[in-house]
Amino acid sequence: MKNLTIILNSKTLITLIVFFSLSILTTKIKAQGNNFIVLSGTIVGHDDKAALAGVTVSIKNTVSGTSTNSAGKFDLKTRAKFPFTLVVSSIGFQTQEFVIDNADSRLDIELLTQTQLGREVVVTASRIEESILRSPVAIEKLDIRAIRESPAPSFYDALENVKGVQMTTSSITFKVPNTRGFNIPNNFRFVQLVDGVDMQAGTLGVPLGNAIGPTELDIASLEITPGAASALYGMNAINGMANLITKSPFLYQGLSLYQRGGLNHVGGTGRDLSNLTETAIRYAKAFDNKFAFKVNISYMRGTDWLSDTKTNQNPNNLNTANPQFSELNADADNPAYDAWNKYGDDNGSNAVTLSGLNIPGTSGSQSIIVRRTGYWEKDVVKPVVDNLKFDAALHYRFNDNAELSYGYRFGKLDGLFQRGNKIQMDNVTVQNHKIELKGSNYFVKTYVSIENTGDSYNIKPLVDNLDITSGGTNSVWGTKYKTALQSALNSGAPLAEALKIGRAAADASRVEPGTLAFNDLKNTIIGINNWDNGAVIEGAPETGGAWLSQKSRTYHADGQWDLSNKVKFFDLLIGADARIYEVVPDGNNFVDFNRPLAERNQPLADGSFGDNVYYKKFGTFAQVTKTFFEEKLKLFGSLRLDYNPEFDAKFNPRIAAVYTVAEKHNFRVSFQNGYRFPALFEAISFVNNGNVRRVGGLSYINEGLNYLDNSYTLASSDVFNAALNADVASGLSVNDAALKNRGLLEVTALSATRPERINSFEAGYKSVLLENKLVVDIDAYINQYDGFLGQVEVSVPYKTGFTEQVQVGTDEAVIAMVRANRDKQQTRYRVYTNAKNKYNNYGSSLGITYNFYKKFTLAGNINYNNISENKQKDVFVTGFNTPKWATNLSFGNREIVKNVGFNVVWRWQETFLYESPLVNGEVPTFNTFDAQATYRIPQAKANVKVGATNLFNKNYVQYAGGPTLGGLYYVALTFDGLFN
Repeated sequence: MKNLTIILNSKTLITLIVFFSLSILTTKIKAQGNNFIVLSGTIVGHDDKAALAGVTVSIKNTVSGTSTNSAGKFDLKTRAKFPFTLVVSSIGFQTQEFVIDNADSRLDIELLTQTQLGREVVVTASRIEESILRSPVAIEKLDIRAIRESPAPSFYDALENVKGVQMTTSSITFKVPNTRGFNIPNNFRFVQLVDGVDMQAGTLGVPLGNAIGPTELDIASLEITPGAASALYGMNAINGMANLITKSPFLYQGLSLYQRGGLNHVGGTGRDLSNLTETAIRYAKAFDNKFAFKVNISYMRGTDWLSDTKTNQNPNNLNTANPQFSELNADADNPAYDAWNKYGDDNGSNAVTLSGLNIPGTSGSQSIIVRRTGYWEKDVVKPVVDNLKFDAALHYRFNDNAELSYGYRFGKLDGLFQRGNKIQMDNVTVQNHKIELKGSNYFVKTYVSIENTGDSYNIKPLVDNLDITSGGTNSVWGTKYKTALQSALNSGAPLAEALKIGRAAADASRVEPGTLAFNDLKNTIIGINNWDNGAVIEGAPETGGAWLSQKSRTYHADGQWDLSNKVKFFDLLIGADARIYEVVPDGNNFVDFNRPLAERNQPLADGSFGDNVYYKKFGTFAQVTKTFFEEKLKLFGSLRLDYNPEFDAKFNPRIAAVYTVAEKHNFRVSFQNGYRFPALFEAISFVNNGNVRRVGGLSYINEGLNYLDNSYTLASSDVFNAALNADVASGLSVNDAALKNRGLLEVTALSATRPERINSFEAGYKSVLLENKLVVDIDAYINQYDGFLGQVEVSVPYKTGFTEQVQVGTDEAVIAMVRANRDKQQTRYRVYTNAKNKYNNYGSSLGITYNFYKKFTLAGNINYNNISENKQKDVFVTGFNTPKWATNLSFGNREIVKNVGFNVVWRWQETFLYESPLVNGEVPTFNTFDAQATYRIPQAKANVKVGATNLFNKNYVQYAGGPTLGGLYYVALTFDGLFN
């Protein structure tokens, strides 16, 4: 009944929104007359008198607008009352306004060329249109020209060169931007919107802006706000957001075609030379400025980048290896070797202690820690990936201030992304349906996003189950290893060589990559949605599984109303939103928590795993702005209230000021407080992943499991076992050694998850100098995170056979933590929880663009990010994962000779430490050159672009465990606005 109530509430909400929309619409229609005014004209360039196609012609403060055709002509129908203002704009030309006060509407207009520097208008920073120079917070914008002139192979890749942005490439189909620290491939803290629709896949928890977003032909502009934006946008926007805005079918009409062909893997990336292709088609048409539609489709296919770094993250000097045996220091001799891109050799569930060994040259019983052999990532992933995108939209204008639209978007993608483990995405699909009504000062919209992970699989349980099924459980495998090892030692083999002999014997029955047996077993495992293995868990599938079968729907509605023309003393903007996630439990990643614990992963008679699970959030905000001193000073104040039924309501305030000196120098300062509710996966997941249960942070999930208050941390368990092994080698019994070292075990003592909080202070300066030839933009920030969300791995102690839990601190609990008792007396959990410390990070960015001679432009940015160290150890490593210094420099000319332009970009970033639950290590310094040359053929409405990223093929990685990125060389041909 609770679920039914939620559904009714969401339907009621949508009904109210539609009623509100129709009320506005009816009012607007009644207020209009029936007489049309037809405006016609021709627009040419002032310098050459050539007709200008694609110029936007709109009526100020309405939604009414059109664009010129290939002959520079336009016709615009309106019911606007005289006088009204006509706005004419085009990238590269001065925006002009004309007051229309009679029906003599024939207009012949000449546009003056003008640099775009500092002239951009943005909407993301304050949710209303404003000059980029007077934005209250840092914001960057890429328009059509900037995207076209970038050497990046796609508009999304161009983000990598934007000031303050750090890009994470998980796959050739999947990239995630981040700003101001705490970078991870599944970035919960950075929001991506496409025309107001959140691109986050519900259960995957990752933003898919480039995978299901606009095609190359439909992107109009892209705005980035680095830093907290939660005061206006709520939810997860505490590290920033990207707002992707697509082309209106009223303003961009005709047929457009795009074809890109390229080559990658030209050497050193681990794969053979490969082709990459992308095709896109767009068609849009408007009828009498009343009805318009557009259709987009694109398809990309290529050979993915490969993650094959062999860096060892468990060298022999660590207590999780064997530091007492210096002859094992070389990686080739280290039996606890744990490579970045090898799986099944981890410490969580694949470390085996071989005890009771008699090793020549030592006294007493010895122990050695070994890891399962595992499999390299390249052996278990798909090399070829593709991405299909389709979208269509219908628009209808009832009048000059009411435009109704329906949009549908579909994306299918393959690729890899790194969460707590690597996920091979295979035939993942996401669909969006959106209905929106908007005017010049309001909008109201609702949408649903439908997610299906298709044939995807998790690499961690895949390799675990390959090893267990063909090589035996840890106990069986360890016994074989120990027997052969001791025999080799007795025969006089050196320890390092004996360990290799023991591994070969233990792996004798293991399936080998490339064989038919391997492929058959792999295909069986990735088709089963139960990651337990029958050899370990009674009743589980014989081979275990790895299929990632997740389905969800996200219902969202929001509205906004600018009341500035109704309030005398200040400008007022109000808005509200609601979101409901609906997850279909699969018994393996998400479960029905109302079912008994033992039955949650068992299907019901109807094949389902129980009732759908809901997770909700509601919010509302108001923003006041006021100017003083002849508009030199502009003050902003906003307050947002967010409510999630699982937590207390949270207020998110923001105050900001912009002061303009001498009309050119704009100084800004802002402070905001923001909250982030746990994302869906962080809140309610219940995943069995390699015999380690990953659980969401909501308190009721802990019921009956007791990992919050009756567990030890894995980190302390590693220290404890290292000391225990040393004492056993000195002659103590295992139990005596355990009790002696009990003080090394750390009781977890976690609390239920609470929302993450950020306090953010920012100051900046932006100006256009030297007669609009030089733009200077600098910002600095200080952030404080409280309750930072992350994961900690813990062990709950049990009696032998898991008959019942034992209380931490007792002798029995201490003995249960001996590594040899891992499979008999420990249940491990990876828990989403809050850090106990507060974390302060800070940084600054400087961006300069200089149009120094004719059309030659030199631009660059330098970015600094850092974090303060805490003296007190925390329950988990937060993972700042950001280089202190990074920079970009570009040099180009959009038309060095007639119709020919070029651009070259150099990027550099320094070494930094990357930390995550999966991989830890230093990411080396790298620098790359990107370049492009463009040839325009105006008479054919065509554009040919030849370019390269990583021009000199200097291979590098962007994060630990990530793919090796090499050169990509491409040719792209675009036809734009045919038949317009």
